[in-house]
Amino acid sequence: MAVNPYRILARKRAGEALSAEELGAVVAGAAGGGWSDAQLAAFLMAVAIRGLDGAETRALTRAMLESGEQWRLAEEVPTVGDKHSTGGVGDKVSLVLSPLLAACGQPVVMLTGRALGHTGGTADKLETLPGLDLALDRQRCLRLLERVGLAVGIATSDIAPADRRLYALRDRTATVDSLPLITASILSKKLATGAGGIVFDVKTGNGAFMSRLDDARELARLLVETCRGLGLRASALLTDMSQPLGRWVGHTVEVEETVACLEGEGPEDLMRVTRELALELSRLTGTGVTGEALDRAIASGAARRKLDEWLEAQGGDPRSLERLAERRAPEVVTLAGETAGVLAAVDNRRLGLLMAEAAGGGDGAIDAGVGLELCRRLGDEVALGEPLARAYLRRRDRRLESELAACFELGERGAPPALIGDPVAG
Repeated sequence: MAVNPYRILARKRAGEALSAEELGAVVAGAAGGGWSDAQLAAFLMAVAIRGLDGAETRALTRAMLESGEQWRLAEEVPTVGDKHSTGGVGDKVSLVLSPLLAACGQPVVMLTGRALGHTGGTADKLETLPGLDLALDRQRCLRLLERVGLAVGIATSDIAPADRRLYALRDRTATVDSLPLITASILSKKLATGAGGIVFDVKTGNGAFMSRLDDARELARLLVETCRGLGLRASALLTDMSQPLGRWVGHTVEVEETVACLEGEGPEDLMRVTRELALELSRLTGTGVTGEALDRAIASGAARRKLDEWLEAQGGDPRSLERLAERRAPEVVTLAGETAGVLAAVDNRRLGLLMAEAAGGGDGAIDAGVGLELCRRLGDEVALGEPLARAYLRRRDRRLESELAACFELGERGAPPALIGDPVAG
């Protein structure tokens, strides 16, 4: 018997818990078109206001997952691992972590996303590399895992089709920040690959989607507990996004920085986050990768060679990595403070939005050569006229340059928050 949409909406509006059958009906209606946009919007708003308990969140996630393809890669590669970040400015951890772990014998699969608001997308960054093919299916993933121990791509239209419709409506109905809806959206796509374990990098701070620490911690808990309830080993680290991660922001320059990291020249903050996430994922999958093994993979050149090997296996040209600096935008603008002092704060969200604006084209294309180099970190002393950052732009824009400089606040004192918080274990 069909479940009545009106009854489901009325029950959730009243704050009642929905059954797995009822939540399955919502998802089927979203994927198959049986529910109108108005009905789905009403469901999303009721969830945003009334919430979902743990059982409901698991049921919604499972239904969204089962609305599309499931690859179950761990049936063939039991130790394959996955990593997901909630996104931030300058966050290129996935680019560094995946070849580094693969070089240590930890197979990795990742379905990556595109830029969203002020955060850069891993897929957009990778597509700056000529020829790279990010289209994956189960068989191609398995071939790549067998050949190089690494597969990175974009979710196909057959994975979690209900999520695409629900996500678009969330964006239009002011329900994007509902934690149960965020959890179901993330996991319905991440669990579709069927990895043996997943580690979450949940960002907090003004450049994160969840700027408040309590909200980030609750999202981490919900992601991990939902995974465990669905039979997947998972854990999460809370990491700071009060300033860009690493030294560079921008598509091509972040790939440049990835290469530098794999050659042993990565900035301390970026490498520390990458290292902790890598070790946590290895713990979950049982591969036993150690910090010493990570260090050896970089020092020996194995991690850098793995990047080349993976790039070639997915259709790219490793030689393109040697010419990335040539593709930076030509106008170099120094951003300096009007006084001396200590770098006390960075409006990281605004910085990300301005860089997205600078890289945006009227036709919707992204200028991959636009970038920002960070010259100072939170807590650093800055003399009068010393550079805070350098922007690489296609053309001069006084208004944009002024607003970028205003993202850096100088004061009498300042210090960065803790880079990595206590793990949320699974």
